[in-house]
Amino acid sequence: MTTDMDIALSAELDPIVDIAAGLGLDAKDIIPHGWTKAKVPIDVLDQAAETATDGRLILVTAMSPTPAGEGKTTTSIGLADGLNELARSKSEVGKAVLALREPSMGPVFGMKGGAAGGGYAQVVPMEDINLHFTGDFAAIAAANNLAATMLDNHIHFGNDLDVDPRRIHLRRVVDLNDRALRGVVVGLGGLNGGVPREDAFDIVVASEVMAVFCLATSLSDLKERLGRIVLAHSRGREPITVADIGAAGAMTALLRNALAPNLVQSLEHSPAFIHGGPFANIAHGCNSLLATKAGLALGDWVVTEAGFGADLGAEKFLDIKCRTAGIWPSAVVVVATLRALKYHGGVDVADVNSPDVSAVLEGMSNLELHCRNLREIYGLTPVVCFNRFPTDTDEEMAAAISHLDGLGVAAVESTHWADGGEGALALAEAVVEAAGGAGAGGGAAASASNGGDAEFRTIRDENRGEGPHDSSGTRPPREEPAASARYSYELDQPLEDKIRTIAQRIYQAKDVDLPAKVKRKLKQFTEEGYGDAPVCIAKTQYSLSTDASLRGAPTGHIIEVKDVRLSAGAGFIVVIAGDIMTMPGLPREPSALKIDVTDDGNITGLF
Repeated sequence: MTTDMDIALSAELDPIVDIAAGLGLDAKDIIPHGWTKAKVPIDVLDQAAETATDGRLILVTAMSPTPAGEGKTTTSIGLADGLNELARSKSEVGKAVLALREPSMGPVFGMKGGAAGGGYAQVVPMEDINLHFTGDFAAIAAANNLAATMLDNHIHFGNDLDVDPRRIHLRRVVDLNDRALRGVVVGLGGLNGGVPREDAFDIVVASEVMAVFCLATSLSDLKERLGRIVLAHSRGREPITVADIGAAGAMTALLRNALAPNLVQSLEHSPAFIHGGPFANIAHGCNSLLATKAGLALGDWVVTEAGFGADLGAEKFLDIKCRTAGIWPSAVVVVATLRALKYHGGVDVADVNSPDVSAVLEGMSNLELHCRNLREIYGLTPVVCFNRFPTDTDEEMAAAISHLDGLGVAAVESTHWADGGEGALALAEAVVEAAGGAGAGGGAAASASNGGDAEFRTIRDENRGEGPHDSSGTRPPREEPAASARYSYELDQPLEDKIRTIAQRIYQAKDVDLPAKVKRKLKQFTEEGYGDAPVCIAKTQYSLSTDASLRGAPTGHIIEVKDVRLSAGAGFIVVIAGDIMTMPGLPREPSALKIDVTDDGNITGLF
């Protein structure tokens, strides 16, 4: 059987200078890392943004997934390739650009394997992207660990800030799954070994430095955000920050080059910015803001994804990232699979590949709720993409699409995994229509103004744009995205009310359970000046509730909050509503066992 790795290695890649030229960038505008990948300096992107009208942003999210995932990354790549394939026959469609997260090596060597798409919808060079890439994660880990070592050094040499060793929040990080590092003792080795204390490691994507990196808008903003990170509390319960120990400048120096977005390509040569990748539970789960803005400045369409299902990824993308950046999507793709529908219809995960039309329809409640939230709460037009698998039957697919059509929800099947961009043409056409038409202005505004609390309507009933496409590269003006934005909560609400609002509006919960210690911490955060921060809820991705066994669209459940944490640098409050693992372990048979290198230097077994 042909593997993803076989497909990636057999692909003919364009030189990265040619990919950049397709975006209007000269060879001098990029910093090549070999001939297939490059970094684009921030000043180049700033210059492009000054003269360009932003392209249209398309968010790819999903229904609540099965443990295997439903293919958001693969679908994102397929959609971008599909849009560019569509543009070959309809030039007014314009150029699509990808903005995706960098893979962590933890999952690569752990259970999941590679994370650069699959089949004929991949970004390449796949082996480089999955392993080290341009060194961004190493830089982020070094910056994080510099803060940790400078804090320990401060304690060792007198502890002028009266740091309480029992209240140190920042952990050291590595970009591997290693359960042995979940609990360690540091500072051993006598008088010159530091101050002994209990500690732990996180995986690098779980660090606040990663979240800060992905929300920063410039080097100066990065340094300011890093300085705000609360490392510890003093014995007098005062917060001690990175700025307090003087580490912000050196951390920024380590991240200076990494902050420039990485440019690569898909198998079909669509430009792809792949940059950053924070956890989608304790952080916002999106690629860097700079990568997204790079795509908006240089492309007509930017296809991006948010981690997990729409209750987690899309909510954080819209309520945190978009609010921070002043951007807003023109349409949203909700990735669904027949196996996920059957799973939410009560079928055991081992049996989801067996045909079962009734289970497909029974599981629709989960998908319907995600679509309804996007339309009624956020005012966005959802397009459901059925990522087709070889085990899917025509009868099941027809029943699923017919059901959604009856609700007025646009739904198409897509075979991008097997057929690349051509397999995603129907999806591309549906997305263009949902966004107001090719070359039309005000895509986001059109979607938002027609959303509201109205009944579902087909995208054929939405406004179609009539504005001409200017093929010279100057796009027609569009309404400011922020003017179209509608969030699930307001920042001036009390922190407790924000948590309850998300639970009740997005998760259909009856209420939230906030223990006394959580209420005390929320009060403390408010008193420290963080009461107007957005909230980032960490819970299971497999259910709309905090109980992974509750499938479908449960109602009347209680969201039990176990803890809250301050991410002052990132600018949000993390709400822990479940058992969240920030340092995964390897499975009994990790993917690393299959990875090897041939005598001629080719890597095998990545996926």
